[in-house]
Amino acid sequence: MTDQAFADRTILITGGSRGIGKAASLRLAAEGARVAVNYVSNAAKATETVAEIESAGGTALAVQGDVAIPADAADIAQKTRDAFGPVDMLVHSAGISIVEHATDVTWDTWRKTMDVNLDGTFNMVYAVKDEMIQREFGRVVLLSSIAALRERENQVHYSASKAAVIAMTRCMAQGWARHNIRINCICPGLIETDMAYTLPPEVHETIVNATPMGRKGEPHEIASVIRFLLSDESSFMTGQTVVVSGGRVMLPG
Repeated sequence: MTDQAFADRTILITGGSRGIGKAASLRLAAEGARVAVNYVSNAAKATETVAEIESAGGTALAVQGDVAIPADAADIAQKTRDAFGPVDMLVHSAGISIVEHATDVTWDTWRKTMDVNLDGTFNMVYAVKDEMIQREFGRVVLLSSIAALRERENQVHYSASKAAVIAMTRCMAQGWARHNIRINCICPGLIETDMAYTLPPEVHETIVNATPMGRKGEPHEIASVIRFLLSDESSFMTGQTVVVSGGRVMLPG
């Protein structure tokens, strides 16, 4: 490990055992961070991720818990503190996607999506924000989606939950900037992860054809942006939404 930009930093990564979360866990641990890898049910994947980090000389811990449950969120943060000390940085990558037409959305699927994607975001940020305010230091990256930025008739609940994450990012960033806490948000396009396959293959083809770069993204490409937003290289950025979609969605300047 040559670049130790995150040496002596404790980083909690929700959904840290798969997809974008795993890529971020590996990248940040490789740069010196003590990484808490949160997972909700797949202990084998979390153990595998921790083993990969440790075999490369890094430090990591698997932490089970459901971000949608406030007591679990508090416990995830506390177990991280118990192992590594105060949480310096949070990457909130945990989320779910249910695909169904707007006509077919039910209260149950709406509530399930909001519980994880919106309430889970609130639970995790508020599980660590007090210590960040007290210590006058914090870095947070939240994962939204380009579904938050465009109409999606088959993702009413998912799109709404992810749009709310963008609003939360702006409001919390403004509220806590005076405490040296920076909070930014990433909107990925279609990335090669398990979650992407909630969409059928023909939709993947349509999306790729509509993407100027002509391909899906890779988890490590989002991890690189996460790394930038946590690092001092983005020291004058907070409350921002960064789109990483191969050009499929371009925000106005």
